[in-house]
Amino acid sequence: MFSHPIRVYWEDTDAGGVVYHAQYLAFLERARSEWMRALGDGQDAMRRAHDLVFVVRAMQVDFRKPARLDDVLSATVALRECRGASLVMAQEVRRGDELLLGATVRIASLHASTFRPRAIPEPLYERLKALEARD
Repeated sequence: MFSHPIRVYWEDTDAGGVVYHAQYLAFLERARSEWMRALGDGQDAMRRAHDLVFVVRAMQVDFRKPARLDDVLSATVALRECRGASLVMAQEVRRGDELLLGATVRIASLHASTFRPRAIPEPLYERLKALEARD
């Protein structure tokens, strides 16, 4: 499982100092981007080299507890399923051992130039498929 650290800033919160619900989606996106970068496949490089982008197709989010200003959080990514043109990821936002949010994220593989569905290129697919078994 991949984990990305996040500090909660004033801009992430509402007037009460609690993380605004939509900001969690940005935290999850940041973790997925850093996960891909850690695999050696940054999003811009994939777009340029393979005309490939990954986009969120659907998301189920379970908000459990609030995060607050200055909290140090971790956003995790675990690949649950790798298909020919899509991924399913399990993600969490935690404050230490405390689960604040859980999410299932469905990702589609698209041609960057047309935004039409496309197969994940074979070398990347093989690397992702191997991670599916480990996560």
